[in-house]
Amino acid sequence: MERLQKAIAKAGIASRRKAEELIKQGRVSVNGAVITEMGFQVAPDDRIEVDGKKLQNEEKVYYLLNKPARVISAVTDDRERKTVMSCMEGVEERVFPVGRLDYDTTGLLLMTNDGEFANLMMHPKYQIPKTYAVHVEGYLTDSMAKMLSRGIYIDDKKTLPADVLIINRSKNKNYSDIEITIYEGRNREVRKMMEYFHLEVKRLARIRYGYLELGKLKQGEYRKLRMYEVKKMITLAKMGYHSNPND
Repeated sequence: MERLQKAIAKAGIASRRKAEELIKQGRVSVNGAVITEMGFQVAPDDRIEVDGKKLQNEEKVYYLLNKPARVISAVTDDRERKTVMSCMEGVEERVFPVGRLDYDTTGLLLMTNDGEFANLMMHPKYQIPKTYAVHVEGYLTDSMAKMLSRGIYIDDKKTLPADVLIINRSKNKNYSDIEITIYEGRNREVRKMMEYFHLEVKRLARIRYGYLELGKLKQGEYRKLRMYEVKKMITLAKMGYHSNPND
């Protein structure tokens, strides 16, 4: 026996968190009965349906996508905006994004049909490092960088310490290029960090996720992860440490 949301995640429909939303919305049935109870237990021979379609286990697949700007990190969008699925032509499995990048943020986004893997990557307790290249209007001072490395208060909650590398900056031209590594996945966290110092983000791209990097992928392109990369990311998450993955 296992929990219904876990069974849905294992079948490649969605992450466990998203599976819980599907259950709450009354879109899941077990043996013909709609289930909205969280933690409902199912047996291997139970018939589970999501939106009237029977669950079928798919081969687990893992992709690394360089997400373009002005694209939604979702499978569908009720406002009919372009989603990351438009970038995944040729992929037969029902993949979904692991977490999200903002509409105007570009860069590394994982796509999979493995809900357990997605849950492992997104769970805040694992603190997987994520590195962003940021171009801001304004001058990021050394003292600002030091504050970020200690944590600042955003939405009445202190951020985890971030690693900040100043790539280039100019007082005369009023700009700064930095790389910042964060260890949590709060909504619009990097943008809010810059707003805290009254710096306006002009470009934001995620360039590294744990051990994974974009490499030569252009925006809108993707590649399949090798199994050793997947296993390495799982190991990193399970270690749950807060340090540079290359140490």
